[in-house]
Formats: sequence, C-alpha cells, structure tokens
Amino acid sequence: MKETEISELGEFGLIDHLTKDIQPVNKSTIYGIGDDAAVLEYGDRETLVTTDMLMEGVHFDLTYTPLKHLGYKAASVNISDIYAMNGKPCQMTLSVALSKRFSVEDMEDFYDGVMLACRKHGVDLVGGDTTSSLTGLAISITCIGEARKEDIVYRNGAKQNDLICVSGNLGAAYMGLQLLEREKAVFNSTGHDDGEPFSPDFSGKEYLLERQLKPEARGDIIKELAEAGIKPTSMMDISDGLSSELIHICRQSGTGCQVYQNRIPIDYQTAVMAEEMNMDVYTCALNGGEDYELLFTVPLECHERIMTLKDVRLIGHMTKPELGRMLVTDSGQEIELKAQGWQSHLDE
Repeated sequence: MKETEISELGEFGLIDHLTKDIQPVNKSTIYGIGDDAAVLEYGDRETLVTTDMLMEGVHFDLTYTPLKHLGYKAASVNISDIYAMNGKPCQMTLSVALSKRFSVEDMEDFYDGVMLACRKHGVDLVGGDTTSSLTGLAISITCIGEARKEDIVYRNGAKQNDLICVSGNLGAAYMGLQLLEREKAVFNSTGHDDGEPFSPDFSGKEYLLERQLKPEARGDIIKELAEAGIKPTSMMDISDGLSSELIHICRQSGTGCQVYQNRIPIDYQTAVMAEEMNMDVYTCALNGGEDYELLFTVPLECHERIMTLKDVRLIGHMTKPELGRMLVTDSGQEIELKAQGWQSHLDE
C-alpha cells in the first residue's frame, strides 16, 4: 500500500483527517476541536491538569514500539496521573512534532492508539498542535480532569501508622523493556547478511511485552476504592519505581515507612525473566518503573476493607520520620530505600 506523505494534506488537513470522527462524551466539554481553544465547564468541581512530554530516543524506541501501542501508552500514562489524584479524566490535548519519515498512515496508527485509550476511559480529545521536527518524534499530552474538592488525594497526606498499598504487580514493565532491548541487540549484531528475516524470541513472555508496550491506567482501582468507602490519605502512580514514589510520599508527608520484601507483588513471568537475565527480581520491582500501578496509603481502620479488594496488596506501613524509609527483607534485615529508578538527564 502506498503511503501518503503528510505534505499532501498539510497541517490543517492532517488534523481534520485524524479528528473528523471525534465526538465529545463529557457534559463538561462544551466545545472541542475546531476553534482557537476548547471550551470546558465544570461547575462546582475542582479542575485537575497534568502534562507529559515524550521524546523519541529518550522515552520510546520505534525500533520495537508500534505506533498504535505508542499512542495508547502516551494517552494512558497521562490519564493515570489524573486517577492518581483520585479524579476523573475528562479531556485531553495532544501535540506532536514529526519528521518527514512519518506518513499519514503512520499518524493514523498513532491516533488510533490514543483514541482507544480515550474511549476506554471516557476522555474527549479536544485539541492540540502539529509541527515539524528535525530530530524524530516528540509528543506532548495534557489531560484535564475533575474531582470534588473533598475527594482529591495529594502526596502529602500520609500519617504515621497508615497502611501502604499497591495495585497489580511490579517489575513486569521493566522486564518487558529488558526483553525488547535484548532482542534489539541480537537484531543489530546479526548483520542479516544471509537475507533471512529476524524472528525475536518472545514466546511465553507476552505479558511482559504488554506491560511495557500497553500499560493500563488503573481507573478500576479508583472505582473500587470509592465503592468500598475508602479515601486514600496519599497516592501516586508508579512511573519511576516503587522506591522513588515511596520516598516522594514520605518526604512530602513528613513520615518514614517500612515495606516488607515478601509482600511486594511480582508476577511469575517477571520472576522467570529476572532469573534468566541474572537480575534480582526485587531490585527490578523496586526500581524498574513504568508499571503505572497505584501506590497509596489508607488509615489503619481501613484494613479489613482493603483486604477485600481483589487487585490490591498491603505491603507495609508508615512510621515516624526518624525511623527512616526501610525495606524489611525476608530475614528481618532493614535496608534503606533509595531512589534508583529512571531519571532524565536534566536531573543529573
């Protein structure tokens, strides 16, 4: 199939082509794509705004990331930030800078992924921008959400003796990345002189790939917490690793913490892959990042209700700040948590 150069449509023609069938689903979206600005109305609710910038070669590698998966992931991780505030995601703006190597069909795939995530979480795409790039693909996404003032959860509300909880399991996304990087290295080292097609070995590891390429924002956990009558005292999504996020909460809440190694949830495929690559699985779970699970604290009196939630694991409790931020090993040894997850070069 012949690919269509973006220059054939132009900037506005491309936007029209990609967004012509988008219809708002939220009452707060008064007017979406098609004017100088979107018009939103929230009444008596608080407005939540989060934004992410994703750069090719830094945050994603198109060698092994399909554009549809990239669109889904880019939207999902932004939506996840609204859930991490205990809010409801409602609208999104999307801006992309792209080089001439991308076709109209490439951008269709990318937008298909974005819209798949938007439809799943009831989010309206209401605007954005496109421009040219000389250095590859750049993506900027802003998600706008809403919440009642009394429902918003910040990072700074944890108290001594609060229970520490996480959703899902940890380390799988990082092991998926290691698998993709390993197969990319094999691909680059073979040279392909024999003309044979390269077939990466992903058998039995599909879950790890899905966690890396198609992470899910945990709106289902937010719904379960509300139905159980539980309001977390603090909450974050796990983008840079459990250790890093726990340290953020402790610093902002003025507490210490104790997390128990044997309570950290790890999937079987994650453990097998870590062993295969001679890596410590708990190090991967603590520092790998990109799981986009929810980390939150709840009052001690919520213990029984928390235990009824099907995909939530109790992993520790908050302590006095002078007791530090500790990981308790299976042997009872206490090790200080350190933020060893991903950091941008600007943080170095």
